[in-house]
Amino acid sequence: MKKIFPLIVVLITLSVLGILFIQMSWINNAIKLKHQEFQREVENAMAQVREKVHSRFIYKAHKLFPNDESSQFYLKNNFTVEEGFTKDEIQEIVEKQLKQNNIKQPFEFCITNIFKNSIFQSDGYRPSDEQSGYKIQLSPDDSYVSHETLFLDVREDKNLIIREMAWMIGASIVFTVIIILAFYVTVRTLFNQKKLSEIKSDFINNMTHELKTPLATISLAIDALTNEKVIHDTDKIRYYSAMIKEENKRMNKQVEKILQAARLEKEEIKLNIQKLDAHQIISKVAENLELQIHEKHGSLQLKLNAPNPVLWADEVHFSNIIFNLLDNAIKYSEQAPVIEVETMSGGTGQLSIKIKDNGIGMDRETQTRIFEKFYRAHTGDIHNVKGFGLGLSYVKAIVDAHEGRVKVESAPGRGSTFTITLPTDLK
Repeated sequence: MKKIFPLIVVLITLSVLGILFIQMSWINNAIKLKHQEFQREVENAMAQVREKVHSRFIYKAHKLFPNDESSQFYLKNNFTVEEGFTKDEIQEIVEKQLKQNNIKQPFEFCITNIFKNSIFQSDGYRPSDEQSGYKIQLSPDDSYVSHETLFLDVREDKNLIIREMAWMIGASIVFTVIIILAFYVTVRTLFNQKKLSEIKSDFINNMTHELKTPLATISLAIDALTNEKVIHDTDKIRYYSAMIKEENKRMNKQVEKILQAARLEKEEIKLNIQKLDAHQIISKVAENLELQIHEKHGSLQLKLNAPNPVLWADEVHFSNIIFNLLDNAIKYSEQAPVIEVETMSGGTGQLSIKIKDNGIGMDRETQTRIFEKFYRAHTGDIHNVKGFGLGLSYVKAIVDAHEGRVKVESAPGRGSTFTITLPTDLK
């Protein structure tokens, strides 16, 4: 999985980049083709202007030369725009032929003789337009007397092509965005699946470890009970029976944690809201953990200074919140734990409980994920701290259920401070 996952991401990334490149190339080529089509239409229109001018010139001369041969001879030897047309007539012919070729943009024109002198030109025509515009020889190819050239500058709207292709470009952009979103969702799903796979593996390892220890103890106790020296000793039977009972309770607690997490996910936990003295419950939980703290040569200081410690909450879940936070403070201390619990007013109708420790602390990434179910901060060996990674997700869910909030402040090697704020008024 570790090798396949990066390969899948790379392949998908290359595919999306390839599709984007093809899409952009297609749009660019389509714009070029449209521009070339526009140029051909202008050139066709100019060729038609040339034919129209010749036709009109011959028509005017037809009265003198009734047959075609004499007319063509007259055209070859006498054609000149200056004598046969006016400026307005030329402009009318040009405009008409452009429209017939679907060209409706503004234009300027100029007709020059062999000496490059202007015969006719539109009012807005500039000599510099000759460099960027179109041109065609109006005189017959085998003319003996004149070489007149038509210069045409069509004021091409650069956005016209884009407007004409707007629906195709728009559709291309929409589908490209869809592809990018699909890529994002796919990669995100892959990352989530990878994370879930790691969490699942971590959870199975920890669950196996947590259940294996009491099972091993129970197995040893049962073997001892079947021993001939123990079976007749009442005190030893009681001792081993008590050991089995305690280990059984321990396993039941672990199973209950998992079931509790499942109920939280399904939102099946019902709160038994009642009036509580927060100081009294905190003191009781601290007393129950006193032995663990002393075993690690630590200390727990209570600063219960809140002027109004009464709040409306579920007693069991509130006790579990305090227990989980204190238990974490003990477990994640590499040295003798120094824990401080302080209560204060969190504002109008609110009680704040701050639990501070001198533990290993957390980096920013860990702080953003500690309330996720089954997530456990990496501390080296995967089993060096017992648990399933359910404690803090439980704390967050219960605090939210009480319409409170929880936040954490921490830094690696500097301990952590959890602050819970709960309402003191019943809503």
